Amino acid sequence: MSWEKEVEEIKRRQELVAKMGGNDRVDFHHNAGKLTIRERIEQLLDADSFRETGELAGKGTYEDDELKDFIPSNFVMGRGSIEGRPVIVGGDDFTVRGGAHDGAVGNKMGYSEMMARELKLPMVRLVDGTGGGGSVKTLDDTGRTYVPANPAWDLHVEVMSQVPVIGAAMGSVAGLGAARVVASHFSLMVKGTSQLFVAGPPIVERGMGQKIHKEDLGGSFIHAHGNGVVDNEVESEEEAFEHIRKFLSYLPSNVWQSPPHGKQEDDPERREEELLSIIPRDRRRPYDVRKILEMVLDKDSIFEMGRHQGPSLVTAFARINGWPVGVLANDPKHWGGGLDDRGSEKMTRFVDLCDTFHLPVINFVDQPGFVIGLESEKAGTIRRGVRALFSVQQASVPWVSIILRRVFGVAGAGHGKPQGLNLRYAWPSGDWGSLPIEGGVQAAYRRDIEASEDPAARRAELEEHFNALRSPFRTAEGFGVEEIIDPRSTRQVLCDWAELAYAVIPTILGEKRRGMRP
Repeated sequence: MSWEKEVEEIKRRQELVAKMGGNDRVDFHHNAGKLTIRERIEQLLDADSFRETGELAGKGTYEDDELKDFIPSNFVMGRGSIEGRPVIVGGDDFTVRGGAHDGAVGNKMGYSEMMARELKLPMVRLVDGTGGGGSVKTLDDTGRTYVPANPAWDLHVEVMSQVPVIGAAMGSVAGLGAARVVASHFSLMVKGTSQLFVAGPPIVERGMGQKIHKEDLGGSFIHAHGNGVVDNEVESEEEAFEHIRKFLSYLPSNVWQSPPHGKQEDDPERREEELLSIIPRDRRRPYDVRKILEMVLDKDSIFEMGRHQGPSLVTAFARINGWPVGVLANDPKHWGGGLDDRGSEKMTRFVDLCDTFHLPVINFVDQPGFVIGLESEKAGTIRRGVRALFSVQQASVPWVSIILRRVFGVAGAGHGKPQGLNLRYAWPSGDWGSLPIEGGVQAAYRRDIEASEDPAARRAELEEHFNALRSPFRTAEGFGVEEIIDPRSTRQVLCDWAELAYAVIPTILGEKRRGMRP
């Protein structure tokens, strides 16, 4: 006796599943400039590596015990690989019930999170729907309403502490769908075709009386350029997949593993002559800090996160002699590099990310202090700034600071952990203190200046006196800074440091006492 009939039934149902919501809905999806979930998974993962779980889940219609119609679950999930490394991927099928959770059939979404947790593998979420309770139409089926509960939320919290999580908004996502994107270590949106909101335009119009287009309500220019809800904006779905692969390449599969060492294709002894003159002698003039990073770190290894929010701070992954590192760098082109409220939030989250996955951190410091003024006070900069300083103090990963120029005030003091082994290598352009000389003289000698016959001349005289004392070499004489180096030697110094840092990493592996918060 054979089971061939049942095997043929498996094939038949697989064919029905492959049709998703039907040709019309698939065409509508394509005409909107979007890939289907199965096309997305195919493009994201290594060729032929996807092994689906729950493929046959769906809603069947029967006549005389014969299957007449079948609507597949609108959540597709399983295991595959990215550049040879296993990952879990789960995504909404918008062609079936608009990706709403009530079309998923069983808790497939929660199961994908459980797989990531139990197998200790990265979780990639391709979100394209609400992902929550679904439409009010379901009330006709159930005959009752319900008290809301976010499905698998405990798993969402747990995986954030254990494995890398990526949230990609691939279409219009609302409610729990939006939360699933944000509850991640790295989030992104596709420009023009993805939107993210707590509630979509119809509900906003009904509840708030605001008639607004979905792009104006939750487009990527709001969330990636303004408020920092998502990290990166990409131009296409294909670029989204590139960003996901790039992000994962720097991270271990879980917190019990060390970050993966990459190819050593860049000379650790490389010296760039331009580094000797890239910092202007005029302290008020900015420079291109990203150019410094490119000249010091491994070539073509920099992956920036959150470039368009909190722009006074650069946060990026990179490699130094093949070793993955987290990178902080103040950008003097924005607020002089000072920390504002958005930059502080960005710093907190990035430091926590590096600490969660044990990536050593390099901080390129040109910190004039917290941004000052009325708007800064209204934004609560000091509270968010203090949280950023706490994140540095609480981090357990190896840390090194390259002091490019300024280190001033409370924010400047947060460039590292002074109570620990605070490795600092200063360039000759280093300039530090409790306050910049110019503003500090005005604050400390105000009465003296105002009482003089020529206030401007007296202020200049005092500034000249104190400028003579601001030489970084005088600080080094008192061991106030560990080393002053030739800027051209920075790469060599960091390559040596990376080897030492990664010798320490195995001693700090595992979960943190508190998991990372999004």
